Amino acid sequence: MPNIYPFKAVRPTRDKVSLVASRSYESYTQEERDARLRDNPFSFLHIVNPGFKYHKEITGTARYQLVKNRYLEFKEDGVFQQDEKQCLYVYKIVNRDGNVFHGLVAATSIEDYEKDLIKKHEDTLSQREAVFKEYLKTVGFNSEAVLLTYPDDDSLKDLLESLMEDRPEYEFTTTYRDTHYLWAISEEKTLEKLQSIFEKIPAFYIADGHHRSASSYLLAKDLQQENASLNQSDTHHYFMSYLIPESELKIYEFNRLVTDLNGLSKEEFLIELDTHFRIEERGVEYYKPSKKHHFSMYLDGAFYSLYLRKDHYGFENSLEALDTFILHRYILKPLLGISDARNDDRLGYAHGKRDLAYVKSLVDSGEFSVGFGLLPVTVMEMKQIANEGLTMPPKSTYIEPKLRSGVTIYEF
Repeated sequence: MPNIYPFKAVRPTRDKVSLVASRSYESYTQEERDARLRDNPFSFLHIVNPGFKYHKEITGTARYQLVKNRYLEFKEDGVFQQDEKQCLYVYKIVNRDGNVFHGLVAATSIEDYEKDLIKKHEDTLSQREAVFKEYLKTVGFNSEAVLLTYPDDDSLKDLLESLMEDRPEYEFTTTYRDTHYLWAISEEKTLEKLQSIFEKIPAFYIADGHHRSASSYLLAKDLQQENASLNQSDTHHYFMSYLIPESELKIYEFNRLVTDLNGLSKEEFLIELDTHFRIEERGVEYYKPSKKHHFSMYLDGAFYSLYLRKDHYGFENSLEALDTFILHRYILKPLLGISDARNDDRLGYAHGKRDLAYVKSLVDSGEFSVGFGLLPVTVMEMKQIANEGLTMPPKSTYIEPKLRSGVTIYEF
C-alpha cells in the first residue's frame, strides 16, 4: 500500500498568500504575465520568470540558478516562512464553475512510485523529464504538487470535514474567481489517523503531473548514485502531492484540430472516413458526441457525426477502446499522416472547457482545416489503463483541479 508523509512546507505568510499564489506560467498570455510581474512584486511568477527584472528572457541552466536566487530572496524578505512542525495540509478549492475539491497535500515516496503503487496512465518525454530533473536539482524545491486520486473513503471524508470546521490558515479568492482554503495539521494523533486510513488504500493514481513525478524519481536516483550515504528518510526521496477522492476529479476531453487534409480533397477524405465510420452531415447544427466511439467533426463549414462501425469493436485491451486511440488509429495516422502526435506541428488541441464553438472558430479562421470533438475519458478508463500498465495518447485528459503555485513548497 502507498503511504503519505507530513513535511515542513515553506509557505507565504497569511497576509501575502493571495498575492503570491499564481497559476502555471504557461496558462497566462504574455500580456497577463507582464501585468502581474509589473504590478505585483509578490507574485510567484517573479520566481519562475527571474529575467523580468533585467528585461531579458533567460533560459536553460542560467535561468535555474536565478530561479533559486529569487526564491531565496522571497525567504530572506519574510514572504515565505517554513513550518516548524511536520504537517499534512488539508486543501479545499471552490472553483468558479462551482466545483468543490477537498484534498490533502502530503509528501509521497519515490519507493511507492517505483513499485507502481502510484500508478501512471500517461507516457512521458524523456527529454522533458531530464530538463525538469536538472531544474529541480539546481533550485532545490518543488512548488507544484502532483495531483493524485484514490478511491472514495467515507472515514477519510468524515475526518477531513471535521478538520475543516476549524478556522483555515488561508482563505483567499483569486482574480480567476477560485476560492482556496488551507488547514495545516500538525497534531500527532491526527496525523497518525490520516496516515492509517491512507495505508488501507491499495493504490494512488496520477491524474496530473506525470513529468513532475518522473523527474523527481530520476533526481532521487541521481542523488543516490552521487552520495551513497543518502537514505530513504532524506527529503529528496519524496515529492509533494495533492490527493483527492476520485469522485471529485473533473476530467474534460481534449478536442483535436489538424491544419490540412494531407493532400486529400474534402470528398476524398469523407470517402476514406466511410471505411471505418458511419457519417452523417449535420450542417450548421452543433454536434457533440453522446456515446463512446462517437465523434464530432467540423469541416468546411459543416458539422458531421462519425460513428465507429460496430465490426471494429473487437478491442483487445482498454487502450484500444479509448476514443483518443481510435481517432489516432483510424483517422489521424492513416488518413492525415500524423504519426507522432507529440511532435507534429500540424496537430492542435483544444480542451473541453472550450466548447465546439471555439473549435469551429479555429477552422473558420483558416488556421486549421478540420476539427474533431470527443467525449471525456472517465476515471474508470484512466484507472483501467494504468492497471494494465498501458499509456494513453498525449492530451487525452484535461483534469481539474488546477493548483496554484507557491501556496505550499516542498524543499529537498
